[in-house]
Amino acid sequence: MVKAVWNGAVIADSEDTVVVEGNHYFPRAAVDAALLSNSATTSFCPWKGIAHYHHVTVGARVNEDAAWYYPDPKEAAAAIRDRIAFWKGVEVG
Repeated sequence: MVKAVWNGAVIADSEDTVVVEGNHYFPRAAVDAALLSNSATTSFCPWKGIAHYHHVTVGARVNEDAAWYYPDPKEAAAAIRDRIAFWKGVEVG
C-alpha cells in the first residue's frame, strides 16, 4: 500500500499507483478530495503535456500546488490520466 501523507493526514492511499519519473500517481478515487482545492497553476512537460495543480489543505495549513495531474496527457503518458501525484513535503511511500 502506498500512502501520501502531509501534516499528519493521509491524503491518498492505494495499491494501484503508476510510477513515472520517480513519482507515484494515485487514482483520483484513492485521494481524499476534501483536502484538495483547485489552483490556477499549470506547467508544461514536453512528453506528458500540461499539468494542472491542487493546493492541499490539512487543518489550518495550506500546501500550495502540492498535488498535480494531467487531465489530458499526451499519448506517451496515457497511463497517468485521472491520477494525482504529490510533492512539496508530502511524504509518499
